[in-house]
Amino acid sequence: MPMNTGGADPILVEALAKTYQVAERQGGFRSALGSFFKRKYRDVLAVDQVSFRIGPGEMVGFLGPNGAGKTTTLKMLSGLLHPTSGQARVLGFTPWQLRPAYLRAMTLVMGQRSRLNWDIPTADSFLLNQAIYQLSDADYGRTLAELDELLGLEPLLGKPVRNLSLGERMKCELAAGLLHRPQVLFLDEPTIGLDITAQARIRAFLREYNRRTGATILLTSHYMADVTALCERVILIHQGRLEYDGSLAELSRRVAPFKLIGLALANDAAADLRPYGTPLPNPDGNGKRLLQVPAEQAAAIMARLLANLPVVDLTVEDPPIEDVIKQAFHE
Repeated sequence: MPMNTGGADPILVEALAKTYQVAERQGGFRSALGSFFKRKYRDVLAVDQVSFRIGPGEMVGFLGPNGAGKTTTLKMLSGLLHPTSGQARVLGFTPWQLRPAYLRAMTLVMGQRSRLNWDIPTADSFLLNQAIYQLSDADYGRTLAELDELLGLEPLLGKPVRNLSLGERMKCELAAGLLHRPQVLFLDEPTIGLDITAQARIRAFLREYNRRTGATILLTSHYMADVTALCERVILIHQGRLEYDGSLAELSRRVAPFKLIGLALANDAAADLRPYGTPLPNPDGNGKRLLQVPAEQAAAIMARLLANLPVVDLTVEDPPIEDVIKQAFHE
């Protein structure tokens, strides 16, 4: 029986680990023939003693390089994989027991996998999900109307899935995964391959869905704009091990404790900025000169710049989150 989760963390992970056995052989006919009689395997540790907990209604970014173990972790938490060791409880259920009540309470949406049937209209795929989750006509109609309001689904319902654009299909994938109003969402690259406009729409939808329903969301994405727009907290995983669990702001202070000062000088005056900090190339091409300075000295350095140079415009920013993440993974 599931635990009573009233007031408890919806997601609790304790020392979760997953090891795969991978067959290997050298090239050539002789090695191929030998593998029929004696196959060699090696162990690959995909997830290594990962522990974390996520509270009700939290949206948490789950980040790491390719092969870090993110998708493997999500598959274990959604019940698609059994762990080698460790425990997890989601909404009081052990995920890999695949209890029907658990499957009705969570969803896994993978940007590179489709749950929709490509050969039938989108509306028919939605009706199939209604039957799978045993939704009443009233509940189904009410939820579909709400999702249509948020995502603009009406023009897409009569189209076969194969005729949808990538952005349209992703909207329908999200809707299909939410028709049963899950309490926990596992989202694996939900904006992958989408253009900037479509990414922004998906982010806006997820933010509003979380606000309306209080759903708990664990999100993986290689687009840092997804993470900064949606998640105050991030969990970093690298080579299967948990490296960091905390706020984005604290991660930036730990990993990249500096500020970026942009300044424009009157009449493009030449000036040696090295006494003030580390000059950097400006990728924005906006005419400003870019200076990296220690975070705790930023205010004093800006005062010196204003006092000593003909400054006509000055800005100060945190380092791009992409740079922070790269430094966190020592890339």
